Amino acid sequence: MLIIPTSFGQSNDVPKQAQIMTLGVFHFAYHNLDVVKTEKKDQISVLDEPYQSEIIEICKAIEEFKPNKIAIEALPAKQYQIDSLYSLYKSDRLTLDKDEIYQLAFRIGKNLNLPQIYCVNDWGKHYATLEALFDDSIRSANFEDYYLNSPDSVYKLPKPSGIVNSIVNELIELNDPQHIKDRLSVYLLTPFKYEEQNGDFIGVDFETGRWFNRNLRIFRNLQRITSNPDDRILLIIGAEHINLLNYLFDVSKEFDLVTPLPYLENAKIKIDL
Repeated sequence: MLIIPTSFGQSNDVPKQAQIMTLGVFHFAYHNLDVVKTEKKDQISVLDEPYQSEIIEICKAIEEFKPNKIAIEALPAKQYQIDSLYSLYKSDRLTLDKDEIYQLAFRIGKNLNLPQIYCVNDWGKHYATLEALFDDSIRSANFEDYYLNSPDSVYKLPKPSGIVNSIVNELIELNDPQHIKDRLSVYLLTPFKYEEQNGDFIGVDFETGRWFNRNLRIFRNLQRITSNPDDRILLIIGAEHINLLNYLFDVSKEFDLVTPLPYLENAKIKIDL
C-alpha cells in the first residue's frame, strides 16, 4: 500500500519533442522500381524549365522550417557515398542529377550550411516462408498474377499521379492528409489478402516485410539520428512511405510531426506570380 502512491507526486510535464517534417515526393529520376510505373512519354525532366524554377522556390519555402538535419531515402550503407557527393556539391564541384536527393536535399542542405545529409532507408525483412515462395517459380508466378489481377480493382482508390504538370501541385496532392490516408488503405488489400491455401497468411506476411517492417526500420533509423529534442528534421522520402511514417510520428512520444503543406502553399504563391 505504501508503494502505490509514490508516482502521484511526479510531474505531468510532457518532454519536449524533436520536430520532424515529412516531405512526400514522387521520384524525380523515375527509377520505376515500384509496382506503379510511369511510362517514358509521361515523364518530365526536372532539369528543364519551368521545373527548375519550381524546385528552387520549393527549396526556399521548405528552408523556412529551418531544419538542422535532413534525412533521405538512401540506405545507411551508402552514407559514405552521399557524404562524398554532398561535399563536392557544397564546394561547387558537382552538377546536380535529377534525383530528389540532389535536387531537394542537397540544395536545402547547402543553403542552410548543414554538415551532413543522413541516409535512413531500409528494404525491410521477409519471413523465411516468403523467401521460399520467391525461390519457387510456380508459386511466385501465382502470387504475381494475383498481385496484378486482383479482384480488389473494384475499389476506386486514388493512384499516384502518372503525369506531373507542376511539381509543387503534385507535392501538395501527395502530402494531403486524405490522400495519405487513402493510400494506406491499399496496403490492406492486394496483395495483403493473398492465400495459397484457405486460412494461411502468405499475403499478410508479404506485406509485413515489404511495407510494415520496412517503414518501422526507417522510423528506427530516424530515431538513431535524433540526438536531442531541439532537432528539427526534414525527411524527404517517396510519398507512399508517409502513409505509415506520419502515423508513427503522430503517436510517438519523441517526435512532433510537422506538415509541409503551408510551406508548399507559400511556394505555389511565389511560382504562380
